Amino acid sequence: MQYNERVKQLFKASLETKQRAMEVLPDAITAAALLIVKSLLAEGKILCCGNGGSAGDSQHFSSELLNRFERERPSLPAIALTTDTSTLTSIANDYSYNEVFSKQVRALGRSGDILLAISTSGNSRNVLEAIKAAHQRSMSVVALTGRDGGAMRELLQNGDIEIRVPSAVTARIQEVHLLVIHCLCDLIDSQLFGGE
Repeated sequence: MQYNERVKQLFKASLETKQRAMEVLPDAITAAALLIVKSLLAEGKILCCGNGGSAGDSQHFSSELLNRFERERPSLPAIALTTDTSTLTSIANDYSYNEVFSKQVRALGRSGDILLAISTSGNSRNVLEAIKAAHQRSMSVVALTGRDGGAMRELLQNGDIEIRVPSAVTARIQEVHLLVIHCLCDLIDSQLFGGE
């Protein structure tokens, strides 16, 4: 197969995954955006976590809220728990890598805040521990997953929302996660600052 054809096949696979996601995810995305808006209106904040590409997604989401998405508006409170290398490495060294997010959630999270927990497999141990810590702090969870939802699916409680991408391919799941993040940002802005 020529490289150009391979690239076209990757585009096609991405489009097909997004098409399937478009059929099944809008209700969950809307519910998650409304949950986040409710928290923000009550002076809550959003804590975000994930590993690897999902860490990048958590930072992307928090930066869109803290800075701006597609319009000028006030900054919104969001913290990516993936960015402080001194904190991450000290927790991993002194305790366990499984606790790098949960210890931060226990310190920073408050009742009414939201944890945006991202894992393509739904099985990232440190993200699972963060969800447990969020529940201990009376926080709601928005989970971005893929495949069958993994162990994250089992941890979610009433009031939590799972946005599960209908794919088993990590790259396709990540591509849709980015689109979901942009949808959330758009809905949050339109709910808080009016539609265009």
